[in-house]
Amino acid sequence: MWLFRRLILPPLVAVLLLAGALALITSQETRGAPAPDAPQRTIMVTGDGEVSAKPDQARLSAGVMTQAPTAAAALTANTGAMNRVFAALRAAGIPDNKIQTSNFSVQPQYTAVQPNVNNPEPQRISGYLVSNQVTVIVDDLTKLGPTLDALVRSGSNQLGGIAFTIADPKPFADRARAAAVADGQAKARTLAMAAGVTLGPVMSIQESGGGRPGPVFAMARAAQIGPPIAEGEQMVTVNVTMTYAIQ
Repeated sequence: MWLFRRLILPPLVAVLLLAGALALITSQETRGAPAPDAPQRTIMVTGDGEVSAKPDQARLSAGVMTQAPTAAAALTANTGAMNRVFAALRAAGIPDNKIQTSNFSVQPQYTAVQPNVNNPEPQRISGYLVSNQVTVIVDDLTKLGPTLDALVRSGSNQLGGIAFTIADPKPFADRARAAAVADGQAKARTLAMAAGVTLGPVMSIQESGGGRPGPVFAMARAAQIGPPIAEGEQMVTVNVTMTYAIQ
């Protein structure tokens, strides 16, 4: 019994020994743990690429506006006039699938009346206005001038909103992307050389929204028939953001 008592350590001594052991283990683990990685140094640049191309398609708005004392009379007059417009478009070689109604409205027209005791109403209906407009796509720009001339001659009194577009911009967009990446690469090499560092591999490439296409006006080309038309050029723009590692 006496030997057993001599082997039992006081509680305070046991706690101190346990704390020391834990501190030793923690110190060894800390010395053996690898140091955290340093943050990757990078260079970020923006590359711009643009390609100009001649438009090969035109969109225009054409229509007829008629006015009559009654809605039925205004509609009848408008229907006859629009039938002549459709006939003129077909005669100009525009297929039916390239003609789409974009607006149709019937609106009352009012005549202002000076209000008085006997006539309290400030205005009254004097007639009706019918407007019918179509959007026309012209795939052959050599037909644009004759088409405009035919529309005016057919009785279209609402004409305008001509916009030149590229039917398939994808090939030009691919060329603009390649130019944007080449521009970004050149900028990254210049920055690395100026900073005295070695350029590493590309870490990320992100394409951002390109700028709005803007016309680059060319010399006007007069059509053989109809008004002279200048289609100019269309710009296809692409921007990329590139991140390079610094070795």
